[in-house]
Formats: sequence, C-alpha cells, structure tokens
Amino acid sequence: METNSSPSFKIILGSSSNARRKILAEMGYEFTLMTADIDEKSIRKEKPEELVMVLAQAKAEAIRPKLPVGDYVKDAEPTLLITSDQVVVYEGVVREKPSSKEEARQFLKDYSGGHAATVGSVLVTNLKTGFSKGEWDRVEIYFHEIPDEAIEKLIEEGTVLKVAGGLIIEHPLILPFVKEVVGTTDSVMGLPKDITERLLKEAL
Repeated sequence: METNSSPSFKIILGSSSNARRKILAEMGYEFTLMTADIDEKSIRKEKPEELVMVLAQAKAEAIRPKLPVGDYVKDAEPTLLITSDQVVVYEGVVREKPSSKEEARQFLKDYSGGHAATVGSVLVTNLKTGFSKGEWDRVEIYFHEIPDEAIEKLIEEGTVLKVAGGLIIEHPLILPFVKEVVGTTDSVMGLPKDITERLLKEAL
C-alpha cells in the first residue's frame, strides 16, 4: 500500500506509550515500534529538563544495539529513531510514575485546586548519518478542585498508575477539572507535535 506520509525516510518510534503512538499517527506518519528497557530510576539529574533529555538519550542508546545499524547506513533512505521522556513537576519536585495506588491518590489530591507542569523531551536520531538532536518542552496545567469520588474512579480504572505523576489530562474523568493548560495538549500527552516535526526535518 502506498502512502504519501513519509516517502523519503522511515521512522521507528522508541516508545511503548499509546498516547505517543496516537499523536505520531495523527501527524500522518507510518512507523514501526521498539521499546527501550532501561532502569529510569538509576538515572538522576537535578533539573527536570536535563533528566528528560538524558532519559531520551539513554532510550536511544538502549534501542540502537537491537537494530541492524549497518543496514541503515547502506539504505538509500534514512531511518529516523524518535525517543522521548516525560516527568511531572509539582512544587519543584520531579514526579515519575506512581509506585502505588496510595501515591497516585496523593498526587491527584495535590493537583486538586492547584497546578503542576509537564516537562517532556523529544530526541530524533538519524540511523544512517548518526545525526542526533533533541529538545524539551514545558507545559503548565491548572486544576479546579477534583472531587474524591473522581480520584477514586481514576485509581480504580488504573491508567493514572502508568503515567508520569499520575497525570492524564485527556482522560474523561479528569478533563472536566482542568482549568487551564498553558502550552499544548499533545506535549502533555508525551509528544509535542511541532518540536517532533521540526526535529524530523532537521535530522534529514
């Protein structure tokens, strides 16, 4: 089947995130998926912006040995690998995926009537040329009061346990309580479209 989406290059998305898959597909690209098995907790940086960039780099480095990079170098058309990472920042503290239901509950109670930020990174690596470039993006999210019953439903449903900071603003149970998003929703979901598009072009 012929597509118009990416005639001059191929894409590998180095992520297991459904939201990132959805965003990249919405952008009109076809791609294959690979996941990086890295111990994210072993990588520490003080600044969230540095942390997400280092994690995206670590994911790219973990995926590359699994790939026949020699073949990509010989290929006429380049293959671009996209890796990314995201954390939530609340009162200056970095939050990753909740370690338990109790922690997820506390995270959501903290956001109620308050605000948090997402800091996310995108790194694009050209497997043919070795070129690699990344950027980070920060979005501020302000919340109305979130009722306890909404928090309990979210925890019971379980998606909040699998995302950074237990924060998933596009979820129908949380969406009514989002007061304002300063930035783009696709960035909050894990893949800022404009940055990704620009980095893909720059990597060619």
